[in-house]
Amino acid sequence: MSDDHTRVQEFFTARAAGWDRRFPDDGPAYEAAVAGLGLREGARVLDAGCGTGRALPPLRAAVGPSGTVLGADLTPAMLREAARAGRGRDGTLLLADVSALPLRSGSLDAVFAAGLIAHLPHPAENLRELARVVRPGGVLALFHPIGRAALAARQGRPITPDDLRAEPNLRPLLAGSGWHMTSYVDEDARFLALAVHAG
Repeated sequence: MSDDHTRVQEFFTARAAGWDRRFPDDGPAYEAAVAGLGLREGARVLDAGCGTGRALPPLRAAVGPSGTVLGADLTPAMLREAARAGRGRDGTLLLADVSALPLRSGSLDAVFAAGLIAHLPHPAENLRELARVVRPGGVLALFHPIGRAALAARQGRPITPDDLRAEPNLRPLLAGSGWHMTSYVDEDARFLALAVHAG
């Protein structure tokens, strides 16, 4: 395992048990972001870096009982919390690295990724891997339940122009990774960038 992966696992392992209690009011933001994917009954979707699985219930509601919902995370402690919260009923939980997913190429209709991009060791490569598993025309949602400025303030740091989530940085990053950004929202209450797999 790389040093980057070890750091991510250590960061989230230390926080897993109290994660949902720290952010108890995020449910409506997750539901709205999932709605933005435009998923249909029977669709196949991955929550990449699913953490405690907060997106899995709205993803299951969107794709219905005939759809496929997968939640992949690198940190076993986060997946244990997802299972403890009963979210394994809404989707299959996978211990997996999003930089090397155990999925067939083109096997998904969409990927939902909450808070993921800041933790990717090689964003361009990792976004290409997400594109690999999504069919042409499939959708990617990069989401955070608060915007960039609000998140920076919460963390006690300034917002910086080199932030990957800044639109001038994110648009070419996505384009170089097989995605075409179709919408971008960065406001205090949420961050949501939607992209289509250019195929």
